[in-house]
Amino acid sequence: MRPPLKWAGGKRWQVPRLEPLWRTHAHRRLVEPFCGGLAVTLGLQPQRALLNDINPHLINFYEWLKRGLRVDIALDYDSRVFYAHRARFNALLREGQTGTREAASLFYYLNRTGYNGLCRFNNRGEFNVPFGKYKQVRFVQHFVEYPDVLSSWTFRVGDFEQLPLTPDDFIYADPPFDVEFRKYAKEGFDWDDQIRAATWLAAHRGPVVLVNQATSRIRRLYGDLGFRLEYVSAPRRINSTGDRTPAREVIATRNI
Repeated sequence: MRPPLKWAGGKRWQVPRLEPLWRTHAHRRLVEPFCGGLAVTLGLQPQRALLNDINPHLINFYEWLKRGLRVDIALDYDSRVFYAHRARFNALLREGQTGTREAASLFYYLNRTGYNGLCRFNNRGEFNVPFGKYKQVRFVQHFVEYPDVLSSWTFRVGDFEQLPLTPDDFIYADPPFDVEFRKYAKEGFDWDDQIRAATWLAAHRGPVVLVNQATSRIRRLYGDLGFRLEYVSAPRRINSTGDRTPAREVIATRNI
């Protein structure tokens, strides 16, 4: 299934590489500590999944998607509509109405029409991505095909270390990459978080697949923790500058 959102660093292109690794473990629960755009889980179609992200607005959208979200706000690709919807979305955040269908609908609209599909928040927790420039934008108003697929999947919001894992879980981890822009939620994700995530994953007894930008310090960190490293050239489909040059990524595995 196609992911319903645009997402920076989306991994749909990785699914053919991951499917052979997953196939012999398909009886396990798939866990994504940083589920992001959901491309991998939608591609692998596990029977059971635990999907987590630190971004509560993203998870609220998925919770409504699981119910068969019907979007009834204006879906016009127009800058005036965009900035009105962005202001309304931020007003809902200030009012504590982040779990509503309206918030999920606005998040979807802003994702589809914002610059380069970015999800970015300022230090006050406000969505601050500007209007995007596209030839056209296609919208979905009623997500009828998702509830059956998502019905046995569990969504959570929070820090990855708080996930209730079992030793049998298959973990696919796609943390914010070791690059300059890491502000997908107001908390950010710094180098200490990279170390914390890699160390946490290295302690898991079940299968682990961990991906990241192949920077020198990421290669050293993952290698020192005993991961097996494979390097791939990845399409850089969405980022803050619009650059589309290939990026070198590392796929690190353990217990597979």
